[in-house]
Amino acid sequence: MSTDSDISSSIILFTADVAMWNLNGTSVDMFLKRPVISEARKLLENAKVPFDVVIDDLQHAIDTENPPPEVIEQLQNRKGHRMTWSAYHRLSDVHGYLEYLAKTYPELCSVQSIGNSIEGRPLLVLRISNGGVHNKAIWIDGGIHAREWISPATVTYIIDQLVEYREDQPKYVQDIDWYILPVANPDGYEYTHLVDRLWRKNRRPSTNGRCHGVDLNRNFGYHWGGQGASRQPCAETFAGQNAFSEPETLAQRDFFARSGANFQGYLSFHSYGQYILYPWGYDRVVPPDHKDLEKLGREAAALMKQSGGATYSVGPSGSLLYPASGGSDDWGKGTLGIKYCYTIELRDSGRSGFILPANQIIAASKEAQIFTYKVAEAITHG
Repeated sequence: MSTDSDISSSIILFTADVAMWNLNGTSVDMFLKRPVISEARKLLENAKVPFDVVIDDLQHAIDTENPPPEVIEQLQNRKGHRMTWSAYHRLSDVHGYLEYLAKTYPELCSVQSIGNSIEGRPLLVLRISNGGVHNKAIWIDGGIHAREWISPATVTYIIDQLVEYREDQPKYVQDIDWYILPVANPDGYEYTHLVDRLWRKNRRPSTNGRCHGVDLNRNFGYHWGGQGASRQPCAETFAGQNAFSEPETLAQRDFFARSGANFQGYLSFHSYGQYILYPWGYDRVVPPDHKDLEKLGREAAALMKQSGGATYSVGPSGSLLYPASGGSDDWGKGTLGIKYCYTIELRDSGRSGFILPANQIIAASKEAQIFTYKVAEAITHG
């Protein structure tokens, strides 16, 4: 449900049957469970709050988001891995693809586990490098929020282009060392496939006997626990007991602490909303070099649009959207000192929300690839 006012949130957020999906300066998307739809409609109409029903039957959208299993099986790649970009894949397929690349292209690719999730699943990072001693590096992650399936799909598409189609890529792309974590929240990702499609957090066991999980993108140690982060375990934005309390975020912190790579880019892919966001997220303020980040973001957004892609808005996340402290891109810039830190909110603008049909994977991924290459170009030639 989209409205032109955030009044609706104050009207109906009192119930556990309502969740906020997306919020910007002009509208809020709300997910309502069936028992409260009639009541919510009456409240909004009585308050004269304009609204639209965007997804009438979410379960149907979930059921038709991915091709049927028998179709996916027919689509499976026969080159030695199961990944395609016509369907959303389980974690085993994603990890199997990374291992396939390391085995098939050992001079270019290597895989390392930087740690394990709360339930013991490996956090696999693929390194793509031509071995140049002066190479600069870019970090990419996907799937921090479990329900955002388009994120790991997009990140693996970028991997495919960087490796399988390497000779087609610009030299400034080939001369970057890429470190890519396609699924930063493997437990949550598997949970969305097996139990609850709309699960967001990791799967830390309940601390209060009722509510599981920590929002990993509120758990990083830069302005942790501030605006836009909750101390309540049942909240979708629960920041955890302390900064880096979760093994998933701690593994990333420790990886950067021991890495000798010259990181100049930090890209975290999310959904949805079609935004190119840069720091700061913890408040409605900007870093000293915000004009550089804005310029690159706008140039990339223009290229994405010119290619036939979607329209992306550009700006600091705390101002363009809302303050959210403890985010990974703020930590990348504020603590690690990486210049080009961005969070990219992929397709769409709300028509499908988190349940983006698999037939949009390639289109969304091509837009993300354009942005990623623009960052690589700025790092190499800037």
